[in-house]
Amino acid sequence: MSEQKILVESPGRINLIGEHIDYNGGKVLPAAINKKIIIKLESIKGLECYVESRTINKSFKLNLNSLLKRDNGWENYIIGVLKVLIEKRNFLISGFNCIIDGDLPIGAGISSSSSLICGLIKGLNDLNNLNLKNDDIIDIARDIEHNFIGLKGGIMDQFTILYGKKNKLLFLNCKTRDYIFIDSDFGEYKFLLLNTNIDHKLSDSSYNERVIECQNALKIIKNRRQDIDYLCDVSEKILFQFNNLIDKKEFNRAKFVIQENERVINSVKKIKESKFKDFGMLMYESHYGLKELYEVSCDQLDFMVDFSKGYDYILGSRMMGGGFGGCTINLIHSDFIDQYVEKISKEYYNKFEVHLTPIVTTISDGLNSYKK
Repeated sequence: MSEQKILVESPGRINLIGEHIDYNGGKVLPAAINKKIIIKLESIKGLECYVESRTINKSFKLNLNSLLKRDNGWENYIIGVLKVLIEKRNFLISGFNCIIDGDLPIGAGISSSSSLICGLIKGLNDLNNLNLKNDDIIDIARDIEHNFIGLKGGIMDQFTILYGKKNKLLFLNCKTRDYIFIDSDFGEYKFLLLNTNIDHKLSDSSYNERVIECQNALKIIKNRRQDIDYLCDVSEKILFQFNNLIDKKEFNRAKFVIQENERVINSVKKIKESKFKDFGMLMYESHYGLKELYEVSCDQLDFMVDFSKGYDYILGSRMMGGGFGGCTINLIHSDFIDQYVEKISKEYYNKFEVHLTPIVTTISDGLNSYKK
């Protein structure tokens, strides 16, 4: 076997608006960013593989003939990829060494786990000539996250990581996988991420509970409306016809999903018309819905969003990602970024005794791999 080396650059993602609706068949507005996971793969003889993460300064060994689930969470992302490729997809994977590095923050809600999974699948694809297409990688990644990691999310993260384009937003229909690119020109305004540094463990039950609650609401609606496949196919008018049949909490989840899907569609119009203030208002509405109806926010996120409302140079702010921690995304005038970061950092620390981390990103291309 000839020795091969592959280098993969796998980006994180931001999502301007459209949270928790990818698994409900909705429309989202994400983009790939310039923060990336770098994966270096090298083919070796034998079945013993060595994996090292320089990001978290840990390493482990595995045997391709014995892919058992591990106690250490991060190792299972690697094991899960291999199990699905070898045991479910029946691919022949040769031995390899793997080094993981990069500048993509972990636990910030910018999709480090999907970035790692998609990057590793792509790297192993190139190393072993598996001829996987982007949609295959998306399906495999979702299978791993659903059935091995235990997170029942949608396809937004994986799709964005693979299809992202520099200076473009992805207007993606998660039901059909149809998408168009939209220019990400916000003039003098930029997107600032503020990381709460409150770790959000999405595989905890809260995230999957939301998925189940949405499914329960949909099931009741489908009993009378067989033409409906996803919650995002439902109008608010139809939802209110089921007001007395759906549990209050599950009704609120469905209401948020339907309203958020409409906000995404409206946001695309506002951005195309350069009505950034109107788009900013939709960001605030999105956060309010995530807090009050979907109940996935937390005190730290709410504090940051509320704090932003006192400054005219910030047009919009909301929590981004699965919730329970992670980042806010803020549409801010570029002249005031440093000044604002200084102000909010001080107030945030005074209140929570935790340092927040600003993350300044640019919108970048999706996943790339190179033979070395």
